[in-house]
Parts: sequence; C-alpha cells; structure tokens
Amino acid sequence: MPPCKNPDMAESLPLSGVVITKNEADRIGRCLASMLPVCRELIVLDSGSSDATVTIARDLGARVEHQDWLGYAAQKNAAIARASQPWVLLLDADEWLGANAEPALRALFGALPSAPARVESADAWLLQRRTHFLGRALQFGGRGREATERVFRRDLRYLPLQVHEKLDLGGRRIGRIRARIEHDTARSLEEYRDKLARYALLFAQQKHAAGKRAWALSPWTHATAYWLKYYVLRGGYLDGREGWIYHACHTGYVFDKYRHLLALGR
Repeated sequence: MPPCKNPDMAESLPLSGVVITKNEADRIGRCLASMLPVCRELIVLDSGSSDATVTIARDLGARVEHQDWLGYAAQKNAAIARASQPWVLLLDADEWLGANAEPALRALFGALPSAPARVESADAWLLQRRTHFLGRALQFGGRGREATERVFRRDLRYLPLQVHEKLDLGGRRIGRIRARIEHDTARSLEEYRDKLARYALLFAQQKHAAGKRAWALSPWTHATAYWLKYYVLRGGYLDGREGWIYHACHTGYVFDKYRHLLALGR
C-alpha cells in the first residue's frame, strides 16, 4: 500500500508522522491534527483497537496498518520501518505538538525565509515535553521542559527495552530545538496508577534479566531520592495539589520498581 500523503505537499516537511495506538479514540484526533501541518505523511500502527481510533485516524488522512502488540520498543520500530520520508516525527497518542512547534520545525528544515536549514547537523533532535496531569499543566519538578528525542533520521531504531524505551543514539549527533510537545498523561488517577503498576513490574523484569539486583533498602532509598530530587529540589510542590499527587504516584512507582526487583532476586 502506498504511503498516505499530506494533500498540502507544498507546505509539509520531509517528515513521516508516526504513532502507535490501541483504543485511543478520545485523543488520537488531537495528536494527528497537530502533526498534519508539518508532516508529509501520517502513519498509525494499530494493535487492535475496538473503538473509533482507526476511523478517526483515516478520516484525518493517516495510513493505518495493523500489527499485533510486540512491546513498546518493537512496536515503535515496526511503525518507523513503514516511513517513507528521510525524517521521522514520533508521538504517543496522548501527546500533541504545542503552538510553538510548527514554526520551530519549519525553521529547523529551512522552510522559513529567515532561517537556513540546520536539520542535517544532527541525527536526532530533542524537543521539550510538558506533562499535563488531572487537568493541570505541570511547570516544575522536571515535568515542564523534559527533553525527549522525537525528530530523528529514518534509520534510527529504539533499543530493545520493555519499558521507558529510548532510541539507540550511540555515536549519533543530538541537537535541540525550542519546540514543545504537550503530554496529557492520565485520563484518570485510577488509570494512571494502574499504568505505573504495570511499568514497575516491566522495569523490574527488564533489570533482572540484565543481571541487576536490589538490596533490602533499595525501595526505600530510591523512592526517597526521587521525592527529594523532583518534589523538593526541582520544585514539584509548586504545582499545587496536582503536583503533590503526581509525585506521590511516582514515588510509589519507584518504590514498586525496586520492590519487584528485590523479590525477583530472591
């Protein structure tokens, strides 16, 4: 099947917009609509949605293909492999490009008269991600401008990790641009806690398989270190009630990661 192209080719950039999905009908439209002005094609790799995700994505001009779930990194790699453009813009379904992203990306690719192209000076570009939690945009605690590589050359792939996947950037050049990604991380507090619980177990299994072990005090020391670093020193408390809940959840998540790792080692 040929790539689904953005009809406004003259205005788009040599970017393949890539998203993996399953049951994201309530937010895939926002994600894809933010990518449409800059991407020459949109690719959605779906792993079996039972809601309107596929219909919404196709209505917005995306090429939608199916792939049974392979794991976070492998699923993203399978989606990237379908890209036809030399550069990839990869977002999760719960993310979207902020208001400043389009001009920043156009400047990067030299699509503005006053800005020469500099995209070829790096292999991957870091964007700034801001987390939204329970209706509030978090500005502090390391969640207001988190650097994340989301624009990269098509030949790059994610490392084979079960959770917290990241690109294999060994020996590659990395640049930064002032383009924001917005990230609405939780539909509800209950859903978010469930997600963190799954991630904690995957993290522990991944580390255990790599030969890592935890000591009896590891859950307590790592959880305390997280709280002090992000909630206290980086000012997470300045985000009010939502900041407190968010960092309390993540402190518990860190505790659970090492609690599972300790149990696996026994």
